[in-house]
Amino acid sequence: MLVLGVLALAALVGWLYLALGHGGFWRTGPGLPASSDPGEWPDVVAVVPARDEAAVLPETLPTLLDQGYPGEFRVVLVDDASDDGTAETAERLAGDRSNFQVVRAKDRPEGWAGKVWAMSEGVRAAGGPEFLLFTDADIAYAPGTVTSLVSAAQAEGRDLVSQMATLSVRTGWERVIVPAFVYFFAQLYPFRRVARDGARTAAAAGGCMLVRRAVLVRAGGLAAITGALIDDVALGRLIKRNGGRCRLDLSRDVVSRRPYPRLADLWMMVARSAYVQLRYSPVLLVGTVLVLLLMYAVPPGAALAGMVGLAAGVDGAVLPVAAGLGAWMVMAATFAPMLRYYRLSFVRAVVLPLVALLYAGMTVDSARRHYAGTGGAWKGRTTPR
Repeated sequence: MLVLGVLALAALVGWLYLALGHGGFWRTGPGLPASSDPGEWPDVVAVVPARDEAAVLPETLPTLLDQGYPGEFRVVLVDDASDDGTAETAERLAGDRSNFQVVRAKDRPEGWAGKVWAMSEGVRAAGGPEFLLFTDADIAYAPGTVTSLVSAAQAEGRDLVSQMATLSVRTGWERVIVPAFVYFFAQLYPFRRVARDGARTAAAAGGCMLVRRAVLVRAGGLAAITGALIDDVALGRLIKRNGGRCRLDLSRDVVSRRPYPRLADLWMMVARSAYVQLRYSPVLLVGTVLVLLLMYAVPPGAALAGMVGLAAGVDGAVLPVAAGLGAWMVMAATFAPMLRYYRLSFVRAVVLPLVALLYAGMTVDSARRHYAGTGGAWKGRTTPR
């Protein structure tokens, strides 16, 4: 019981730090400030890399084309070797709009990740706008969102303004996995630290990234992150480490229309990049799994084992009960705002330890896939290490 109690106490200390000293990672607001007129609205070109996205484009592309941005706004969709009629679908949806262009990506050079190469093809076709908006084909925008992004960038002097899209929670597995996915991302990259000048934390959300083109060019352009499988975090780091000022928020105005109806779909979403995030390091993999077990599995395990011990009159059972319950409660309290954001019951916070164990399994499977030669597989294409 003593060992279990000490482990539970260590978890409690860890959770108190995360809750009070880790950049307020659990906060879900306030979002972008209200739009203000900068006087002269800069040119913006949205770059949409798309591979086999014909099915989702009718739900998303019109929302981007109909933004009503006060300045010059164009959309460049890059067809990345699709075989489902993505380019033709996009052209049909755009009709005779003069602010829309389809670019068919050239063959991907060796060493380039597929999405980053498609993004670079879009940048090449974009010309010289002041801002580039990198966005995904499955992202739908509320009217005026581009205006809000540019307004925030201009008013605050930001070089990267990114919005994490609200993901689908329609199915049972989505409701289990998605809020935790966003929660864990924010835990790794607290949004307030991303926005803090001088802080090392840097990240972005790939579904919506407004970037000042001059700063991107100064940083070496997308050629500086050619092989990045996690392109959004890589871009955020590139901009910030070259003196750029960044901002990252959650957003209800930016919504992913991509469904993940099965556990297998969600599992793949995480497993394809988890080991990449750990820089393919077995040491980091083992450390990550051990930390997940300590922080998420030990508190409920210690609390339940301690209660059994108390009932049986075992000495030293009070510590694992008190520390385990305390850590479990703090954990649940930090997860509650994310559940509220996704309009889900707080009761789900109690089972976060089980979800964390699923994520541990996904992370281990990500390493397995890497060593099996299938790591980073996405839409029929494997990105090499």
